[in-house]
Amino acid sequence: MTTSPNGKSLGLAACTAIVVGNMVGSGFYLSPAAVAPYGNLAIIVWIVMGAGAICLGLTFARLARLVPAVGGPYAYTRLAYGDFAGFLIAWGYWISIWTSLPVIAIAFAGVMVDLFPALGNRFAATVLTLGVIWAIVLVNLRGVHAAGVFAQVTTYAKLLPFGAVAIIGLLFIDTSHFSEFNPSGQSLLQSVATLAPLTMFAYLGLESATVPAGDVENAERTIPRSTVLGISIAAALYVLGTIVVMGLLPREQLVRSVAPFSQAAGIMWGRPGELAISIAVLLSSIGALNGWTLLMGQVPMAAARDGLFPPLFARLSARGVPAWGMIISASFATLLVLVQAIGSEGFAAAYRLMVGLSTMAAVIPYAFCSLAGTLVAGAAHGRMPRVSAIEIIAFVFAIFTLYGSGAEPVLYGLVLLMLGIPVYVWQKRNATGATDKETAAGGAVSRPLPSQDKFA
Repeated sequence: MTTSPNGKSLGLAACTAIVVGNMVGSGFYLSPAAVAPYGNLAIIVWIVMGAGAICLGLTFARLARLVPAVGGPYAYTRLAYGDFAGFLIAWGYWISIWTSLPVIAIAFAGVMVDLFPALGNRFAATVLTLGVIWAIVLVNLRGVHAAGVFAQVTTYAKLLPFGAVAIIGLLFIDTSHFSEFNPSGQSLLQSVATLAPLTMFAYLGLESATVPAGDVENAERTIPRSTVLGISIAAALYVLGTIVVMGLLPREQLVRSVAPFSQAAGIMWGRPGELAISIAVLLSSIGALNGWTLLMGQVPMAAARDGLFPPLFARLSARGVPAWGMIISASFATLLVLVQAIGSEGFAAAYRLMVGLSTMAAVIPYAFCSLAGTLVAGAAHGRMPRVSAIEIIAFVFAIFTLYGSGAEPVLYGLVLLMLGIPVYVWQKRNATGATDKETAAGGAVSRPLPSQDKFA
């Protein structure tokens, strides 16, 4: 990948790699075991959630065509609903990103311990977890171009073994494993509601190509194409991969499995197959860390440029990246890892809650953005178009996933969102104070137009 003459460094291949890399992470690797108790219903929910994710992707694609704004969901929410809604989405979306880093990094450390049993102690696992987080931060600090190249290498390298299991594995499945539709004992509605967040966690990241819009070549075309293409690749991999793993492993064994894809590969190809999948999981985790690290600097940077986050987040390094945003976000992720490492079972439970909060906090921006296109188009063209069926489906999809997240994550997620209000008030107070000083000094005060202050 080369940098184009206009300075844009992310093309179709890089943006698609970022979308697929962020979606196909450690959650995909463990998902067959998580959904196994629900039998064939899980496969249907994967397909339905994939269709909903594509509808969401199409709404983001439409928004990207209208306004390829830096910050993705935050930028679109602010354009459609105003500063306060935009701030809440930026705040929650930012939290969802850095709380997801420890989950991915711990999955990486777990595979390393499996490959090298000598590392099987708490101190070594913690060092591995923190080491991979900060190593990826260092890669991203080298610039968006380096992050894009890294995304392509890790994403396309891991797709080969995962794709082999998902496609070739269809020849090895035992159809008798699909005899039960919903063996969970729950009602159909309860089962679907429970499966929704489990599968949605794997689809998080579908909007990734919209966030670094300022660095995307021909953003109006590249972002929509890479978004739909990335979601389609991930959805096909999820559905086929789940069918294969469920068809190779008995349900009782699959429910207890901590490495379902490795075990499935072992049945087909023996120990070499298990090793290949383990390496793919390492690449998957690293790729997902890379993509989310890129986003966790871009989102607060966009909000800071609009005066909604502290100015520190808008500062760019000599390489043109929001270094302070990445470092601060990675520091919060480090604290989560340390709490999990030194804590008791109670801390571990709190940590799992934060994982749920990450999913919940990411779904809220989806709900806002699903209907934002009508308002953004109305502001841009002077007339309000009708809400399309795809946008309605995307909104219902987001709300149902939020419902399925459960009362506790939604409650604590609301508390975390409300904790951002003092930051918003502080920023608004500072902005008002600066305007008053300029007015008192006789200076001309002008507010940048949306096309000037929101887009890179």
